[in-house]
Amino acid sequence: MTSEWDFFHRARRGDDSAWRILTEKYQNRLTALVLMITESGAATDDIVQETFYKALTATVNNRRGTVSGYLGTIAYRLAVKESLRLRRLREISEIDFSDNGSNPLENMLVDERDRLVATAIRKLDDEHRDVLLLRFYGGNSYEEMAELLSVPLGTIKSRLFYAVRRCRKLLKDKGVI
Repeated sequence: MTSEWDFFHRARRGDDSAWRILTEKYQNRLTALVLMITESGAATDDIVQETFYKALTATVNNRRGTVSGYLGTIAYRLAVKESLRLRRLREISEIDFSDNGSNPLENMLVDERDRLVATAIRKLDDEHRDVLLLRFYGGNSYEEMAELLSVPLGTIKSRLFYAVRRCRKLLKDKGVI
C-alpha cells in the first residue's frame, strides 16, 4: 500500500487534518470532471460531496490504482447517472463556467477558452469523451479506465489519442490553438 493510500485511510479513520488535505488536493479536479459531464453547477457540488462520502464510507478492496483514480471513478459513475437524469431538462447554453478571479479581462478570456474546450469535448462521441474526461479531469490511469469501461487497454489508448486529436482540430479551427 502506498503512502497515498495510507493518507487516505487516515482520513477514513477520522483524522481531520488528513480529511482537509484530501479534499483540498482532489476537490477541484473532481469538480471539473463532474461539471464537464453534468453541465450543472448545483449537481456538481452535490456529486463531489457524495463522492467523498462514498469513498470514505465504502470498503476499498482494490488498492492497485491511485486515490485520484478511485475518487475519479466514483465521481464519474455518479455524474453519468445524474447526467442521464438531467439531459432533457436543459439547453447547453445554460452552462455556467464562471470564475471568481479578480481580473475581469483575464476571467473573460479564461471563460471563453474553457467554454470552447468544453464545447469541443461535448462534440466527441460518448466513448471518446469519457476517456478524455476520466484521464484529464478524473485522474484515472489507463488501467483504471480499461477496468471501469470494460474495454481492453489498447482501446483506451486509441480512444484517448483520437479524442485529443479531434479536440485539438476543433480548437485549431476555432483559433484557440
